[in-house]
Amino acid sequence: MEIYCEEHGTLGTRPLVLIHGALSGIGTSFGTLLPLLAKTRRVIAVELQGHGRTPDIDRPFTVEHFAADVVELLDRLGIERADVLGWSMGAAVALRLGTDHPDRVGRLVLASVSFHNGGMHPGLLDGIADLQPEHLHGSEFHEEYVRTAPDPAGWANLVTKMKALDADLPQWTAERIRVLAAPVMLILADSDIIQPEHAVEMFRLLGGGVPGDLTGLPACRLAILPGTTHTTVPQRADWVAPMVEEFLAILDDRP
Repeated sequence: MEIYCEEHGTLGTRPLVLIHGALSGIGTSFGTLLPLLAKTRRVIAVELQGHGRTPDIDRPFTVEHFAADVVELLDRLGIERADVLGWSMGAAVALRLGTDHPDRVGRLVLASVSFHNGGMHPGLLDGIADLQPEHLHGSEFHEEYVRTAPDPAGWANLVTKMKALDADLPQWTAERIRVLAAPVMLILADSDIIQPEHAVEMFRLLGGGVPGDLTGLPACRLAILPGTTHTTVPQRADWVAPMVEEFLAILDDRP
């Protein structure tokens, strides 16, 4: 499959892969964050099947397919292991990389992720079946798609496939989260589509929520962005970039 990616920066011991949100592309997900991260490391921003500049193929959207595509991209680029930052759907893809392809990831930064449907606010997806492609005309996501997609007329198909994915979201057991090998940083908006209680639950499964002065800091981290919604997380680049940089800079025993 053809898959579009951009490379920025050259520094750092491990590349950082950025994975965008649903219906989004590199610009709407990481337009302000990418340049800040690229100052100190090699950053590879990808656009998944049917999104942005990557053409669609005759295959349904699944998080498992997307994760496998990222692994294939790493193979093509000759990258054995990479850190991964994902937002929204991209965070679910990054989490799938961590659980299903642990040898390919170093550290994970997951922005606005849930590991089961109960993590989202109740009823949030109840009206997803009624969403029509034209409802999003004029949005920043639609405008980016029309501007960058190889087939701008494919917007309706993109929305239809995303609705199917949203109706069958990926699930992980608590045990799969607990045994994740990669250190994880969770980022959440205080008014996100994910409930803060769920982020704390996931943080504890990863080893967080301890009295660090007595036990030492855990490998995982949790950041909750104040005055922020799900779709405005990408606009908090000035807050997110330094926190991510510090987390990724921590030395560990994995190359």
